[in-house]
Amino acid sequence: MTDPNDATTSDETETTAPPLTPMSLPMLLARIEHEWETRKRIFDLPTARFWKPDTHAGGGGIDLSFEFLGRPAASPIGPAAGPHSQMAQNIVLSWLGGARLFELKTVQILDDLDIARPCIDMETIGYNIEWSQELTVAQSLEEYVKAWIIIELLKRWEPLHEYVGAPDEGGPGPHVFDMSVGYDLEGIQSEKVAGFIDGMANATDEIERLRAQIPDDSVFAQFRDIDIPPNISDTITLSTFHGCPPDEIEAITKHLVAEHDIDVIVKLNPTLLGPDGVSAIVHDTLGYDYVELVPKAFEDDLPFDRAISLIDELHRFALDRGHRFGIKLTNTLVVDNHKQWMPDQTMYLSGAPLHVLATAVLDKLATALPGRFMISGHDDGSDDGTGGDIMVSFSAGVNKDNLADTIAMGVRPASVCSDLLKPGGYGRLAPMLKALTQAVGDSGSTDLDAFRAARLAEARSGGHEATVQAHLAHITGDDLASYHLTGNEKLPRSVDHELEMWGCVACNFCVTVCPNDAFFKVPTPDSLATEIEAEGGSAGRQQYLVFSELCNECGNCLTFCPEDGDPAVIKPRLYVDESRFDAADGPRFLIGTDGSITASAAGGAEGEIPRLLKVLGADEGLPLPTT
Repeated sequence: MTDPNDATTSDETETTAPPLTPMSLPMLLARIEHEWETRKRIFDLPTARFWKPDTHAGGGGIDLSFEFLGRPAASPIGPAAGPHSQMAQNIVLSWLGGARLFELKTVQILDDLDIARPCIDMETIGYNIEWSQELTVAQSLEEYVKAWIIIELLKRWEPLHEYVGAPDEGGPGPHVFDMSVGYDLEGIQSEKVAGFIDGMANATDEIERLRAQIPDDSVFAQFRDIDIPPNISDTITLSTFHGCPPDEIEAITKHLVAEHDIDVIVKLNPTLLGPDGVSAIVHDTLGYDYVELVPKAFEDDLPFDRAISLIDELHRFALDRGHRFGIKLTNTLVVDNHKQWMPDQTMYLSGAPLHVLATAVLDKLATALPGRFMISGHDDGSDDGTGGDIMVSFSAGVNKDNLADTIAMGVRPASVCSDLLKPGGYGRLAPMLKALTQAVGDSGSTDLDAFRAARLAEARSGGHEATVQAHLAHITGDDLASYHLTGNEKLPRSVDHELEMWGCVACNFCVTVCPNDAFFKVPTPDSLATEIEAEGGSAGRQQYLVFSELCNECGNCLTFCPEDGDPAVIKPRLYVDESRFDAADGPRFLIGTDGSITASAAGGAEGEIPRLLKVLGADEGLPLPTT
């Protein structure tokens, strides 16, 4: 078995991630309130990128709601288990953008991993070398509960109703938190992970502890005593990672259903297509000749025939105990690290080629198990194509252009990761939902079930048995350019200029591509612009700063910054935690609760305090109040 816990250790790599230090609930609420007052944003997301359901009391509009294992959700998209679903502000940003299904980042017993850095490479199609939570299990529970509480507060906060919908007018609608755990039975049976699962199923104690932290002078104090549902999550997507033995997958799933009384989805791998099938798609059809497959990944992974019997067995086991069962397609694809930008020898492919692979896996599975999956067309031949009861969750290269076709296949939900790591970040969610709304309306439908039925009829009129087959034919035929190497080899734009602490091209990429919301921007004060220009420099329209405690050096801002340099290192690095400030190195600044600034002696940071004061003291300034 390929053990994800066998991570490259810190003395084997040049860089390991610093510990993330999540912001407290009072600090997050203060940021929300202060940013709204000073710039009408939340965590730097503008209201133009908030999503408001196209429904209201009394009917009308387009209904994008669906059921996730029987639980209602107001939209069929959300962040996949990964960098966008680890900390509270990540989840809140996704919710503001329109996500209503949150696959939380995978939790495992080993929660003190040193993950080599950089760990994300979105230069073209997408690779990564990280797989699990970077927080302790206890911190993960707290972050998820904090996010749950903040969403409950924001739903009731009147200033947001214009942008996300008022509860009494059909918005913002219900949402679902879906746990993800891994990677072996022993770890999942441990007191640590079992306690996490139980704590998510009944978070009463954690909710009450955090509720008491809402400050009296906060605009959210009025909601301190609201009823907050304690059942944060009672579903699990099992992360089997790569190489998990079939018997282990079976034992874990049965344990979760029987011992935790929970509905389970099992994530499967693209290796189900076999080495020849994967190679035919990646190399021959899509033209990624440089992608080197790893033979051992196919040897260790679940073989297709065993997958068929395993799905059948686990489905029956869950039904016999009154539970639902589903599958998720797919994990990333194990490939050899031909680029050598990230330090590990093995990396995991995502994005456009994975979308084709996952669609092919779905078609192969549904053909082998007709009538078993809750997807369009692979059933008893009925018009709506919903004869099966095994739910299919999908996450592989989902974006604005293919979301409607993906949802039309019958998958529920379509979760997103790679696309949110591109410029625009969380702001890419609302346009996805607007495009889906348009597609549903164009089909003459007003909800997703009718939309799927209409698209199934269209697929059959085109000679396809099912919508998944029509989509697979489309992405390997008419729309091949969107997934082929030639359509995905353009590098991020660049300019011939060294990145500096003050002033840059102000592209805003560092803010939007950071999954942790570590960066924020402030309009350049006139006094700073005058000073820098007097020295012969250019201050630029905006100044960019980073909350270093939220930065895990994933490398994504470095990839997309058009200038030469690492924004996470060069831009002003702010700390609000004195212990983290003391433990760090390089130029950095400590922001006191009274607004005072302490600078490190390294790198001339002390000499930059006057300029930093100009920036943080401007009208927008620090997106955090000081007292």
